Amino acid sequence: MCGIAGIVSADGSDGIDLSTIRHMCNAIVHRGPDEEGILIKDGAGLGMRRLSIIDLAGGHQPVFNEDRSVWVVYNGEIYNFPELRPQLETRGHRFYTRTDTEVIVHLYEDMGVECVQKLRGMFAFALYDARRRKLLLARDRLGKKPLYYALHNGQLLFASEIKSILAVRPELAKVNDRGLLHYMYLGYIPDPLTSFVPIQKLPPGHLLEYERGEVRVRSYWDLPQFATHCPASEEECLRQLEERLDEAVRIRLLSDVPLGALLSGGTDSSIVVALMARSSGKPVKTFSVGFRQTDFNEAPYARLVADRFGTEHHELILEPDVVDTVQNITHTLEEPFGDSSMLPTYYISCLARQHVTVVLSGDGGDELFAGYDRYRIALMDRAHPWLPDWTRRLYREYLHQHIPHRIPGRNLAYSISLPWRERYLEDVSLQPVLREFDLLSSEFARIGNGEGPLNLAREYLDRAPAKDPLSRLLYLDSKTYLPGDILTKVDRMSMLTSLEARVPILDHMFVEWVTSLGPEWKLRGSRQKYILKRLAERLGVPRDVLARPKQGFALPLVYWTRHDLKDLICTVLEERRTIERGYFNRKGIAQLLSEHFNERRNHSGRLWRLLAFELWHRNFLEKLPTVSSPYSTESAVSLRGDYS
Repeated sequence: MCGIAGIVSADGSDGIDLSTIRHMCNAIVHRGPDEEGILIKDGAGLGMRRLSIIDLAGGHQPVFNEDRSVWVVYNGEIYNFPELRPQLETRGHRFYTRTDTEVIVHLYEDMGVECVQKLRGMFAFALYDARRRKLLLARDRLGKKPLYYALHNGQLLFASEIKSILAVRPELAKVNDRGLLHYMYLGYIPDPLTSFVPIQKLPPGHLLEYERGEVRVRSYWDLPQFATHCPASEEECLRQLEERLDEAVRIRLLSDVPLGALLSGGTDSSIVVALMARSSGKPVKTFSVGFRQTDFNEAPYARLVADRFGTEHHELILEPDVVDTVQNITHTLEEPFGDSSMLPTYYISCLARQHVTVVLSGDGGDELFAGYDRYRIALMDRAHPWLPDWTRRLYREYLHQHIPHRIPGRNLAYSISLPWRERYLEDVSLQPVLREFDLLSSEFARIGNGEGPLNLAREYLDRAPAKDPLSRLLYLDSKTYLPGDILTKVDRMSMLTSLEARVPILDHMFVEWVTSLGPEWKLRGSRQKYILKRLAERLGVPRDVLARPKQGFALPLVYWTRHDLKDLICTVLEERRTIERGYFNRKGIAQLLSEHFNERRNHSGRLWRLLAFELWHRNFLEKLPTVSSPYSTESAVSLRGDYS
């Protein structure tokens, strides 16, 4: 596991020096504290910071081929490299390391850019072909590892984090208002957008080729057609599920450093721990965190699982300084991030890093097996088909706006009037709140010229390789919420502590098999994650763990926002400097704060999203040497009419 960075010139000119690449690497030293590696060659500079996992002594990067014409820097793990290596050796390739990294350069020699098709794992890599003066960037299929790039003045810059690029090209910090509007709606900025106009994310399952000054980006993988496989019986489905997931877990246990598991006490992480325990010759090290507030403390369920599978369990009951943690974390994020569960993810990563360097997690189960309540709710017959379309449209366009905000069921009535697709988009976005409260300035809300933040989601739903509604929703989330929120959170918070996180449920071969199952194996009536929970029962996960309501990575956000974070929220969101940026409407913010702190309604998640947005401005953006914002002081003056 590493952080990578570099620059390649279009014409091969020698304008790249060691100090520039080193400066890029220094910005991401937390991703690889063990060593640095840099190549400067023919107008190309490749750099990396290494977190040593495999071949500790010999796995230095950049890694090269036999004649040193192909070089690679790489972040991730290739789990099938023990199979690939002997195949490559029989074709005449000579290896000089024991690392998984080296298979990439030899596969490229044989297959060119199609080498990615052979790789099974999580990765973001940059490969430089010196003969062709060509750069290849690639990101894994599901987006477990990040990769950013920018084309600037005849050079292609790339890095694991945006801060590496800005460290040497601060003039690229031109704020992307469209990306920020997406954040307001979704709580994250979806691929390929970032918070800066010139910088883009390479989407999951995509390649970028840079040759002779031209950038070509294309997809090399997508989810296959949904619901093409029908197991003969539930027993057969369970057997196949267990075999495939067991293999995905087993191949992720390869490591030359201590390894453990993050155990939340939920179904997914419990299954991973059960399969790890079966494959391990010694007790698995497991880690969980809990809170003093009983309603949000999952530690007892994690202990049940740890006892059942005989793990070496480490638990931390937290009484954190939330304000200090929030301030510190937002200093490290180059984009606003609205998922408050990044806090427990950070805390558990800190705990695990005291004992191990690698952990397995249970992320991905909800997106594959329909674990979120919103799937069930979206597919409920709430649209009342006996109501004609014109009646529902009449309510939305004319009646809804005249119903007072405090009337119970107002938003529910609006939701009922929508088609199922729009109901789901309402549930995963801030759209209902923005309709009810004027939180955003009119200028900011109008950005995009009709290309609204939810249009991308509609496009994914329309082109999903599926016929049934549930499968289309799962496809949408695999393209947006999973890489943009869940995997971003896991990568950033684990790497902030120099911890590698592996996600066996998102093994792409396992994902393809699960995708082939029909929706009845995932959501059966009101039973979510049906077949996965049946597997958990078979593996012996305690019944109390399986029967409890889903909490995710629970945290006492309502309590924190009304107590620990209250002063920070009020100070930050109501200050003149916040309003004068031109994003928020003062009256809408005041109304949201009043309802929340008077306990008329719980707006904790929405306030967190707004707080994270402003703290990103203060703790990251304003620390940059040069920033160009769409809302300068001059434009802020012109927007003040919205706040009076």
